[in-house]
Amino acid sequence: MRIETLAVHAGHLPDPSTGAVTTPIHLSTTFEREPDGGYRGGHVYGRTSNPNRTSLEEALAALENGEVALAYASGSAATMAVFQALSPGDHVIAPDDAYYGTLRQLREIFAGWGLEADVADMTDLDAVKRLLRPTTKIVWVETPSNPLVRVVDIDGLAKLAHSVGARCVVDNTWATPVLQLPLAIGADIVMHSTTKFLGGHSDLLGGALVAKKNDEFVERLSLMQKVGGAIPSPFDCWLLMRGIRTLPWRMRAHCENAGVVARYLETHPAIERVHYPGLESHSGHAIARRQMNDFGGMMAIQLVGGEAAALELTRRLNLFTRATSLGGTESLIEHRASVEGPTTMSPVNLLRISVGLEHPEDLIDDLHQALDAILNL
Repeated sequence: MRIETLAVHAGHLPDPSTGAVTTPIHLSTTFEREPDGGYRGGHVYGRTSNPNRTSLEEALAALENGEVALAYASGSAATMAVFQALSPGDHVIAPDDAYYGTLRQLREIFAGWGLEADVADMTDLDAVKRLLRPTTKIVWVETPSNPLVRVVDIDGLAKLAHSVGARCVVDNTWATPVLQLPLAIGADIVMHSTTKFLGGHSDLLGGALVAKKNDEFVERLSLMQKVGGAIPSPFDCWLLMRGIRTLPWRMRAHCENAGVVARYLETHPAIERVHYPGLESHSGHAIARRQMNDFGGMMAIQLVGGEAAALELTRRLNLFTRATSLGGTESLIEHRASVEGPTTMSPVNLLRISVGLEHPEDLIDDLHQALDAILNL
């Protein structure tokens, strides 16, 4: 079944009690027990399961071609669950260019708990190979990466992980299952911040893990989800299911708009560099063509005039909102170095851009007036 059809139908069934085509929101925290001790819908308590969450997890597993999915209260909660399922003394390899919250977890939370971690430029497979240990349990992959938009070889990294018995976990937030299916090319688990493109409207918070196989590690993750309780609300699950229905069509528009904007920016004299995998100048362009269906709605740009020019550009734009997050209908722009602080990998002249669903020529007009004004300062 094609992804457009899956997005509309996976996890959706008419409500058996009313026939409602749109799934109701089940806000109840507890469920009636039958006289024989059973539960008619299999739900006992809202922390352990909820009809909206069950539907969402079925849909996410179907979209990623996984056996099982687990929904969390945020992408960070999903990431933390993977690391927390390990043991002190276990070893993780992560990208040096990754969402800063992922690296903060490893440095500031799990290092004190005894989890060992190294970071590497994952565009260099030999560099990753040199870091492998018998105790390596997770090779964490992020592609395209945040914020430098690096593209790395999932299949090659998964093979390295498997060579020492480790799992390959891929943060697929930027690509989504519309553009990239990591489980089909070697990965064991996919992570999403569902807050972003899957939700698509900047109105919910959520995360997810989707596993290729429902093995003992996933059973541990499931136990931690239910006992620890870092779960999304029924309303957030419902909003996410609504957003997923339009995901394939939104991603096509994001990709088309981003490609047009990136090609314009590459020609402007105020721009030092455009990081977008759809451009042939991008170092990961060939890998992106091989493992992605399109190049995504995210990019980063570096300005000739340094940090001052980057910040000035954000002040002069009218259609791009200065805000954290990404993947919504509106275009966003952000100076990542000032958000991430002293441990940032972001150059000070870099801006991260989430290209929205506005008309691309309007976005270019806005960028053009702002960039030209900077040149004339």
